[in-house]
Amino acid sequence: MVEEVQKHSVHTLVFRSLKRTHDMFVSDHAKPISADEKSYKLKMNVKLQTEYSPVLHMPILKEIKEKCAQSYNHGHYTINQGQEPEYVITGTHPYPSGPGVALTADTQVQKMPSEASSRALALIVPPSKARYVYRLRNLRTLNGFSLVMQSWHENALHIFIVSNLESCIILQVISGHLGWVRCLAVEPGNQWFVTGSADRTIKIWDLASGKLKLSLTGHISTVRGVAVSSRSPYLFSCGEDKQVKCWDLEYNKVIRHYHGHLSAVYGLDLHPTIDVLITCGRDSTARVWDIRTKANVHTLSGHTNTVATVKCQAGEPQIITGSHDTTIRLWDLVAGKTRVTLTNHKKSVRSLILHPRQYTFASGSPDNIKQWKCPDGVFIQNLPGHNAIINTLSVNSDGVLVSGADNGTMHLWDWRTGYNFQRIHAAVQPGSLDSESGIFACTFDQSESRLLTAEADKTIKVYKEDDMATEETHPVNWKPEIIKRKRF
Repeated sequence: MVEEVQKHSVHTLVFRSLKRTHDMFVSDHAKPISADEKSYKLKMNVKLQTEYSPVLHMPILKEIKEKCAQSYNHGHYTINQGQEPEYVITGTHPYPSGPGVALTADTQVQKMPSEASSRALALIVPPSKARYVYRLRNLRTLNGFSLVMQSWHENALHIFIVSNLESCIILQVISGHLGWVRCLAVEPGNQWFVTGSADRTIKIWDLASGKLKLSLTGHISTVRGVAVSSRSPYLFSCGEDKQVKCWDLEYNKVIRHYHGHLSAVYGLDLHPTIDVLITCGRDSTARVWDIRTKANVHTLSGHTNTVATVKCQAGEPQIITGSHDTTIRLWDLVAGKTRVTLTNHKKSVRSLILHPRQYTFASGSPDNIKQWKCPDGVFIQNLPGHNAIINTLSVNSDGVLVSGADNGTMHLWDWRTGYNFQRIHAAVQPGSLDSESGIFACTFDQSESRLLTAEADKTIKVYKEDDMATEETHPVNWKPEIIKRKRF
């Protein structure tokens, strides 16, 4: 008896063929031009002089380096065989003075071999996907800072544990806020960065040392957005007190207020070429302000719920907004009207990011991270797997996309292929609840070698790249996903 084959419509067959073709060739989309070796060396030399010139003269103690190497070789830092870490949970306070992270049946505790005063906690959660190579390396610290080194070589990013001259520790963070750190921005000169917090203050920090330079007070509620102008010495901030402020950084005081929002202001962005400020908030609108005259040029209405994020660019469309009504709108800045409405997301869109080189952008939602092509919002691909409320997205010129979520997890993706090559979950600081591990904002600095995250445990964490990584030491196990035929 011949088995009957189920027939499909031409539409279904064509769609499957298109989907299969898209998945096979998506890695060729906007393929970057490979840089020559001379340019790469020049870039590395500039980075070295810019970031490490104050400490290049400092020697590395040979005996400390050998001690750390012996500890690593004796298996103190190895992961149980057969386990494949999905999330790397890094502790940031002494152990066992406080557990910091709730331990579960799937959690393995690694104790670092050092004195009691310098013990640290590292948790490795065993899951199911990619394997990562761990190395313990000794590196001189920047003004007392020991950073988690990370490798953005091609598609690979892996955590490196850095040891300072006294002990082996995992991560040191910047603390000083008394509330959740909700937003951050790096100034164009790459000398300092600014953070806004639920403690109603704005703080300016030195980027190299992490020391507090200045605290600004004036908001009477949580500060939800900050932006530093590249065209003038101005800092802009917005908060849940409905206020939008312009700070003159030469006098460290407010020189302009932008009145008009009817409720909390959740985000703001500056136009890169003209003196225009765009804000968005809980009144379901985005507003365009003339920075100099304080005039409300446009009120961009159309969303039916809170507008959570806004991005601005020089090309068309110049304004992109994401909302809790699950839609993304692309706006014409001249006309002040919606150009395109994207309804692909099924849940709130809380974050948007523009690619620094390509004419594309990405949106973050609990259902998926989606990539789009400007100017008409043509869908490119989904980046599935980060099943949490995604508060922030950031991307650098090398195509490393970072997504930070409300549950404290941070996923790192290759922009071109959509490959999720690293997952991180940092432990909360002592004094904070285990649930206070959310990541509210993240951004790369201007050199794109450091990643800053603003978190719910009232700290700012700094991540750093390792230029010594190669494809041989950190292989990437990526295969394009091709739709599977269903068996009937």
